[in-house]
Amino acid sequence: MMLCSLISYIDRQTLAVLAPTIMRETRLTTQDYGIAISAFSIAYMLGNPLWGGILDRIGLRAGMIIAVGIWSAASASHALMAGLAGFSLARAALGFGEGATFPAGLRTAFDSLPPRKRSRGIALAYSGGSLGAIITPWIVVPIALHFGWRSAFLFTGLAGVTWLIVWRVFARPPYLPPPERRPERFHLPNPGERRFWALFFGYAFGAFPLAPVLYVAPLVLNRLHGLSQSDLGKLLWIPPLGWEIGYFFWGWVADRRSATAARPVGLVVLLAIMGLPVAAIPAITSASAALAVFCWSMFTASGFIVISLRAAAQAYPSDQTALVAGIGAGSWSAVVAVLLPVVGRMVDHGQFHALFMMIAALPLLGAAGWAVFTLLQSADRQAA
Repeated sequence: MMLCSLISYIDRQTLAVLAPTIMRETRLTTQDYGIAISAFSIAYMLGNPLWGGILDRIGLRAGMIIAVGIWSAASASHALMAGLAGFSLARAALGFGEGATFPAGLRTAFDSLPPRKRSRGIALAYSGGSLGAIITPWIVVPIALHFGWRSAFLFTGLAGVTWLIVWRVFARPPYLPPPERRPERFHLPNPGERRFWALFFGYAFGAFPLAPVLYVAPLVLNRLHGLSQSDLGKLLWIPPLGWEIGYFFWGWVADRRSATAARPVGLVVLLAIMGLPVAAIPAITSASAALAVFCWSMFTASGFIVISLRAAAQAYPSDQTALVAGIGAGSWSAVVAVLLPVVGRMVDHGQFHALFMMIAALPLLGAAGWAVFTLLQSADRQAA
């Protein structure tokens, strides 16, 4: 599952890493680019809870063969596109297929590991995403420079096909144990529940900074600091390194706290405060310092993912574990789909101060919403 999330992020990050070149050759604006990313986010938003229910119902082995087959074909199809409509369609298909990635990762961690190790299991399964973001520039930039940017997307499709072969071999006992039981019916999210909104706020707004760092940081570094496509290929691994380290650090913290604090409200508030330095990005004159702040922002955002998922998985029945991850990643994509075109317009108009103030403020909103709904949920449980 770590390899699965790695490939999924190589697929989605290839467009972001090569954005300066692709936008120049296809004449897409930053707003067009934001619309294409939003098409991914909308499909990803819908796909996550849907795949969560499917994987809980039919199992990981068959479900992931279907999902990875869809997104590998969609990733390769980017090589055929030349305008906004084509890229938007390809991104939407990619987003729908990749909606299975994190529900499968969370389901695998809870099926395979004892409670004292599950947060670190989440970290391992999800860490492929951050690792993919780290290595994507090293892989796709040389391919694009030597063979053209379209060849990079053909490579990503081939990587997905290779993973399918590996998955067929290892997605069976004793490597992947069957779930204890499968739900009698197909489950979808229930927005009338407080546990739903606690997960929504903690994941969607707390982890939102990951999106602009992944998709917009290359453009910011290019326009504010003059970094070329070749320079970006050498440096864009630095911010996701914080994301990768953060998964394991916060997974370790969550496992240590799980026995005594199932809902660590203070820790979530601390994460929001730790994310505030990203507001200073427009005032930073050094590209190295900007990269360091982006790295720190991703480190803190990853904590929201691990901690909110661990708490939500304890609040939901065990036969809805994949659905929990689907709600989390789907809610994140909903917020990204709404806000990323706004982010694109801000970049086009040079409104960097307002942009990074917004990025710093949203995790504060996420921490507040998560705290309110988790405390209300606890009060309801005590009253019952």
